[in-house]
Amino acid sequence: MLISENVLLKPYNTFGISATARYFAPFANKEELEALLSDSRVTNHPRMILGGGSNILLTKDYDGTMLKNEIKGIEILGEDNEHVYVKAGAGENWNGFVQYCIGQNLAGLENLSLIPGNVGASPMQNIGAYGVEIKDCFHELEAFHLHDRKVVKFDNAACNFGYRESVFKRAFRDQFAILNVTYRLNKVPHFNTSYGAIEAELEHMGVKELSIRAIADAVINIRTSKLPNPAEIGNAGSFFKNPSIDAAQYDSLKAAFPNLVAYPLPDHHYKLAAGWLIEQCGWKGYRNGDAGVHAKQSLVLVNYGAAKGDAIYQLSQQVVDSVQEKFGVTLEREVNII
Repeated sequence: MLISENVLLKPYNTFGISATARYFAPFANKEELEALLSDSRVTNHPRMILGGGSNILLTKDYDGTMLKNEIKGIEILGEDNEHVYVKAGAGENWNGFVQYCIGQNLAGLENLSLIPGNVGASPMQNIGAYGVEIKDCFHELEAFHLHDRKVVKFDNAACNFGYRESVFKRAFRDQFAILNVTYRLNKVPHFNTSYGAIEAELEHMGVKELSIRAIADAVINIRTSKLPNPAEIGNAGSFFKNPSIDAAQYDSLKAAFPNLVAYPLPDHHYKLAAGWLIEQCGWKGYRNGDAGVHAKQSLVLVNYGAAKGDAIYQLSQQVVDSVQEKFGVTLEREVNII
């Protein structure tokens, strides 16, 4: 068990923010986590579980203990007539796990290729892309309660999944460390190509026979073409959620802005494209020092080098204010502010 002091967190967050943690400790299994939770340097200070660091913005130094989840391992647990159940440690790289499943010809996660972060964050955020969300193939997870010191299992219903939401972001926020996640994957694929530019990209690729590998490659091509690589430009992917509005507000906005980009939802609401709203407010490609809005995707705020987390946060607030003023719509941050 190793607890380090005054650790620079720049390598541990995809925004590349140069904040420090008072204490920092990795754990590779439940037993190591339990031992850390008995150490006074952890028990006497605030603590936070850190995964891949791809969905946080550090606005200041962390005066507590960062516990880095490094639980690894991928295991096929069993199968039935239609599904195979695969368990992955929370510290596994998400895209690496997706590519493993594709290599085993197991379907369901291919549309979620190249999303940054680790497996443990996938149910916390109910990550989603190109018409697929984690809840569609999630089976269960095991999480360690940081206070009660016991392992608790959560099935799909217990996670209370919503749009980029789960019980771990609300009622149980900061109470659990996810240990592993089990997915129910399909032996026979149900291809989902209708969202975004997947069909056009498949045609551009010259794909004649659809496969989960072809869809994954198309998603990777699309994401690579419009989203910055965190290894080159600091970012956390989509910074804001796509807002939902009722039919009356949609009708009013559509009348005022005929080119409004929106998608109907089953509950008679409409989901607006936050990127379009932000772009209409003139933010696309904006830069102030090293804090900016990406030139190809307005949903993505970026650190061009040495931006402070607080500068990026202030920029995000300016974006929120301008969208509220122009459209009467309040954007919600998807990224966790620390």
